[in-house]
Amino acid sequence: MSSAALSIKTVERPGVLSEITGMIASRNINITYAHLYVERDGHGSIYMELEDVEDMESLLDEIRSSKTVVDVRVHRSLEEIYGKRIIIIGGGAQVSQVAMGAISEADRHNIRGERISIDTIPLVGEAELAEAVSAVGRLPRVAALVLAGSLMGGEITRAVERVKSEHDIIVISLNMPGSVTDVADLVVTDPIQAGVMSVMAVADTAVFNIEKVRGEKF
Repeated sequence: MSSAALSIKTVERPGVLSEITGMIASRNINITYAHLYVERDGHGSIYMELEDVEDMESLLDEIRSSKTVVDVRVHRSLEEIYGKRIIIIGGGAQVSQVAMGAISEADRHNIRGERISIDTIPLVGEAELAEAVSAVGRLPRVAALVLAGSLMGGEITRAVERVKSEHDIIVISLNMPGSVTDVADLVVTDPIQAGVMSVMAVADTAVFNIEKVRGEKF
């Protein structure tokens, strides 16, 4: 097994994460994603996605041997379960229309075996929208960002430029006033069509090349 995902239930106390990551690092295993949280019963929970795993059973035995570990489970990765992720940000009415198009199109591809998931957050205010756009770069599995509103520019535009320079994320914008349309990869007038095209831009089963239409307006 070269890659795997683990959820590790632990005693909630300082030093547990360091102990477990030390076990993993000693085997030259790379951690590609990690998420930590506290469960309802007060135990700590560590979710990790790993690559370059040569002996999974031996690794599991070592982790289970720790007195701080309550349980360990092996899963498929979030990429395999939920697939590529599309984030829709903006005004409520426009967000709902983009989501309608995206979910409908994703359904067509997912029934063929692909995995594409859609996340939405209706927001207003330049500072709030800019912060949300910047945070997209810290979310896992994001393949495309759709900006759905009636006016976006200023800090939002600068946030889009930073995300595009640092991450391989396609940015689609509704055709609206403001400078954000100047930095988007694709500008679409109809919100439902924008949702459809966001899925087509990232789907492996779509006959659509974003490079051929980058910078265009529809």
